Amino acid sequence: MTERFLHLNVNANGLAKPPNSWRHSSPPTWFLDIASWERLGQIAERGLLDAVFLADHLGATDFSKPWHAFDPFMLQTAVARATRHIGLVTTLSATFYQPWDIARRAATLDIASGGRAAVNIVTSGEDAAAALYGRGSLPEREVRYGRAEEVLNAVKRLWDSWDPDALVADPTTGELVDDSRVPTVDYDGEHVGFRARFQFPRSVQGRPVIVQAGASALGIDLAAKHADAVFCASNTLSTGQEFYRELKARAAAHGRAPDQLLVLPGLNITLGGTEAEAIRRRAELVGPVEADDAAVRALALQLGVPADLLSLDETLPWDYINSPRWSPRSVGAANGVLSVARQGDLTVREVLERRANAQNAIVGTPEQVADEIENWFTQRAADGFNINFDIFPSGLEQVVDHLVPELQRRGIFRGEYESTTLRGHYGLPPLVTDASRATARTALSGDRHQ
Repeated sequence: MTERFLHLNVNANGLAKPPNSWRHSSPPTWFLDIASWERLGQIAERGLLDAVFLADHLGATDFSKPWHAFDPFMLQTAVARATRHIGLVTTLSATFYQPWDIARRAATLDIASGGRAAVNIVTSGEDAAAALYGRGSLPEREVRYGRAEEVLNAVKRLWDSWDPDALVADPTTGELVDDSRVPTVDYDGEHVGFRARFQFPRSVQGRPVIVQAGASALGIDLAAKHADAVFCASNTLSTGQEFYRELKARAAAHGRAPDQLLVLPGLNITLGGTEAEAIRRRAELVGPVEADDAAVRALALQLGVPADLLSLDETLPWDYINSPRWSPRSVGAANGVLSVARQGDLTVREVLERRANAQNAIVGTPEQVADEIENWFTQRAADGFNINFDIFPSGLEQVVDHLVPELQRRGIFRGEYESTTLRGHYGLPPLVTDASRATARTALSGDRHQ
């Protein structure tokens, strides 16, 4: 049996997760400084993490907090130039971008980084995003996922249109590309269509890794067909195991090897030298909770329920949530909160006071956090995690300098990089031969680092 190792990404949200994090970061506006993003990548690489993950938030409704201001592909290009090994996962919306745009941007980063790129395909969940593209509202969920299915099929056809041996680059014969090995892609679907020859040869990992984050039935099926890794929200061990089993079974039903689809839940970590120190740090960063009308409305929006159905000292409106009327903007985010509320039979006030988040939060010493991570990993609730640090840079440095060594001591995390590609870090099979890897490295090599 192949030895199984934990996979860890850093979810590089510019704000970090707790509300007061930015006030303790150095500098507070670090997310507007390219050099700080490069430093983030370097710290994560020092910890041998698999990848830096950048989300995107089209149509952000809170314009006073510009932590998603930069185009994530530009940030990842900077990270790529400042590092040598760590993977680069970047988000694009299939609802608004065309297949050619997605394929081109991801291939650019993949080649520029030496085969370390991944693209996280989302369908977007807010009408504010539609307004950016001149639309009054988002299409229905079924339409968005139908389009995403076509986009992923088309993108993979573009990436795969180059035969591994198409890039000849022979100065002696003068042949750069064997055109017979680069056919025209003609795609005619219900939602997208085009006719083109792709400009990019394969990178050393064959094509960018595909990540997906949907947790609805449609999202799970899309991921089971196409994704190499799935980012999800699981707040309890039992819900994590249920999602893990369902996704892997769905992948097998589509003829895929279940161990070649990674399940990576989000995880918010607060570390301290003692448990009490970690708790104090978390309390300072989270701040007091106001159980007011604004907080209730925000919770209602997240859960996908009418605000007038939420009463502070009553439990959640489960009849509505369990009915066909329930349609949250993000099923995964809503279920992350609902699993905690259901398990503890919490009132609305208790949900707010506990800050039951869409992503699991662990507060404690490195040993305590490692215990929880190891339990989820060995109990098949996760293949790894998307780690959210609490303060930049100290929170990430704590993960790298204290949590990672504890995971290594337990024998579940790598002691060194054994690959130069993200596909290799994730333990996924290569999509190109050794010969074509050598050709790609020779033709596309160059010193990308200062």
